[in-house]
Order: sequence, then C-alpha cells, then structure tokens
Amino acid sequence: MTIFNGSATALVTPFSESGESVNFNALKDLIDFQIENGTKALVILGTTGEASTISLDERIKIIDCAVKHVGGRVPVIAGAGSNDTQTAIENSKAYEKLGADALLIVTPYYNKSTQKGLIAHYTTIAENVNIPIILYNVPGRTGVNILPSTVKTLSEYKNIVGIKEASGNMEQISEIIRICDKKFKVYSGDDGLIVPILSIGGSGVISVVSNIVPNLVNELCERFFKDEISKSKDLQLLLNPLIKAMFIEVNPIPVKTALNLMKKSAGGLRLPLTEMSDENNLNLLKNELIKFNLI
Repeated sequence: MTIFNGSATALVTPFSESGESVNFNALKDLIDFQIENGTKALVILGTTGEASTISLDERIKIIDCAVKHVGGRVPVIAGAGSNDTQTAIENSKAYEKLGADALLIVTPYYNKSTQKGLIAHYTTIAENVNIPIILYNVPGRTGVNILPSTVKTLSEYKNIVGIKEASGNMEQISEIIRICDKKFKVYSGDDGLIVPILSIGGSGVISVVSNIVPNLVNELCERFFKDEISKSKDLQLLLNPLIKAMFIEVNPIPVKTALNLMKKSAGGLRLPLTEMSDENNLNLLKNELIKFNLI
C-alpha cells in the first residue's frame, strides 16, 4: 500500500506562548496552510511535533483534531513510537481508532535494541493494528540503527510499508532500496538529501523545512517525478541554506521560531527545549527567511 508519494510535512505542534497548552486553532491553520500548498501527507506527533513532551490525553486530542480537520484531504500519519513496545501498541491502537491513515514508529531509544529485538518490536506492533506502518530510522537521536537486512525482513510483513530514513548514510539507503521490493517505500528523513534519495529510487520526503516552504518542497518532488531533474536539483540547492538554518539549533527550535516570525502562531516550546537565545543564530535564521520573502 502506498500512503503517499512526494512531500509530507513533519508538522510542529503549536502551543500557547508559554508552551503550557496546545493551540488547536493554530493547528487547524497550519494544516490548511500545508494542504493549500501541495503537501501530500501530514505527520502529526513526530520529533518535530515535540511528541515526547506531550501527555497521552493531549496526544489523543491532537490526533482527533488533525484527523477531523484534514477530513480526508491528505493522509494523516500519527507518530506512535515508544521505547516500550506495549506503549507503542497502545498508542497505535488509539490512533487507528481515531482514524489515522498510517503510523510512523521510531526505533526504541535509550534502552536501544538488537536487530532481533527491532524485528520483534515492529512485528508485535504491526500484529495489533490494521493500518500501514512506516519505520523511522534516526540513529542520531535514538542510538540504534536499522540495518538494511533488518529492513528487508520487516518490509515483508503485511502492513509495514515504508521507512523514513534519517541515518544520512547514502550507502545504507541505497542498499535498502536495492534489496527491498519496489512496493516498499523509502522516504528521505533529511531535507538536504531529498534529490539524492529520489535519484536512487526514493518515494519522497518527510520534511521539516516544508513547515515553512511547503510549496517549494512539493515542487521539488513534483519536478523530479516529471523528469525535470535539473529543476528539481536547482530547488534542492536553493533550499539547502534554509534547510541548514532549520537545524542551527535542535529541531524544532528553529522551525518554530521561523513560523512565529512568519506570524503562523507556532507558540512556545516545552522544556527541555528553550527558545533560540543565540543572537547570531537568530540573525542567520532571519536572513534566510528574508531571502525567501517569508518575513
């Protein structure tokens, strides 16, 4: 099953200015902004959505709000991962019941896992839901890497349909695409590698920078799929300095700062994340936003 091809956005979770509560009206506005600018799917409660600091009650309300407001216009992919398999199962079942179209499940962090453990973790979750699952490999955050052979084994499971690959290891990503069935989708988890991953058979991107320039990330993917490779490449190169600015401090600090500067009401952050305090970083971010006429 193909959930989406092209550009998906790992959406921020808008809070009040203090970060104390979720701003559901702003969430609806951000969803509309994305869909109106060509985004093909929305990832809710991913890393960029600060899921790790959001209570279960809030997560349920956020997914419910997103599913209802999207209203089937694009797929809603819910971040359901945990380093506790049972918690990931409970999240996944709850989000499926709320109407999420698919799940994004990160590798177990902190306690980590062997490759055997990863297979058991993911297949046990998959056995408990009927909707598609996208694996999420981001070893820089979790401390564990899904090896290509493990991805191959998991890709043969009934409803494990793709992977968000944020290892930054092009050799590894190439091997995953080489050994897995063409129906298994590989999505870039690094905005700076969209065109390189598309060029070896990737199906799209789950993007951070598309929070602020969804039209351009969508166009980059669309140009590539239309064989306008040179134009797609030019867009990648154009976006790279802005992408770099999105990670000048820990994600989602810069992207939320950018949205607020754009008057998009992303609100505050939750501890341990704090507002951007380095004046040089803030000025660099503002300069990149000015170049794209975003502020």
